[in-house]
Amino acid sequence: MSGARRDQAGLADDRGFIVVAVLWMLAALAALALIYLTYVTNTAVTVAVNADRLQADALVNAGIELAAYRLTARNEAARPTSGTFNARVGAGRVSVTFRSEAARVDLNMAPKPLLSGLMTALGVSATDAPVYADRILAWRSSTEPGQDNPEDSYYRTLGAPYLPRHAPFPHSEELWLVRGIPAAVVERVLPFVTVFSNMRAVNLLDAAPQVVAGLPGMTPGLLQQVLRDRADPNLDPRALVGLAGGTNATVEGSKAYRVTVAVELPSHRRSSAEIVILLLESGDEPYRVLSWHNAVDGSAGKPL
Repeated sequence: MSGARRDQAGLADDRGFIVVAVLWMLAALAALALIYLTYVTNTAVTVAVNADRLQADALVNAGIELAAYRLTARNEAARPTSGTFNARVGAGRVSVTFRSEAARVDLNMAPKPLLSGLMTALGVSATDAPVYADRILAWRSSTEPGQDNPEDSYYRTLGAPYLPRHAPFPHSEELWLVRGIPAAVVERVLPFVTVFSNMRAVNLLDAAPQVVAGLPGMTPGLLQQVLRDRADPNLDPRALVGLAGGTNATVEGSKAYRVTVAVELPSHRRSSAEIVILLLESGDEPYRVLSWHNAVDGSAGKPL
């Protein structure tokens, strides 16, 4: 092969190498562009989600503030034990429902007949309900240090890695730790109990029918009459207490309120939260948050 041909062949090889190199560089740039595009897209989505969450939190807080204002603006005697209202806050909408915790059975204050009555109303047999109520009473009852407590022995016999608290329930979910109560019963009971009312009685005006049915001495016929009469705006609420026998029944409210706030964002996304607040009679703050459950991500804040 002559020198000219060799030079032409070498030039062709060099050109081929350059073309391949350029193609590899273009492919690398395309990959980098795709990575960058993915990053930008994910960042934009994250920013949008975070912005919605911040807006939702702001609207929920606005709903709590509005509810607290409505409640504290009236003296305790005239304060409503339940209510609902809607409001527009900026470009968002807020729907608020508030109800005194007296509508629920207090795990720390309720006597045995009320605890067992609630379970019976929820389908637990009349034989088992008092036994389960005893388990709750034993969990919350104090004991002297070093005292041989039968309930402690019961937990040791079951092989439990803990003993009863022998102190008030800090939150309702601790009911899951009480041994001797079936999980199905605990699940049924939790929507109707609280640890925040600090009352032995339940409010007849606001309590769920299941709670009213659990009052000692309540019969099916009497239950229907109470539910019918409490819907009459002209009836003296105090008459309901007499109708229900007066035992563990009241029309008074608690200083703790359960506030449900449903919000609609400007983006039309919806969110909700359930908060328990305690109205304060003095101090710089009108209320204190006791419990918070945010339905956006299912997170639950433990009581403070």
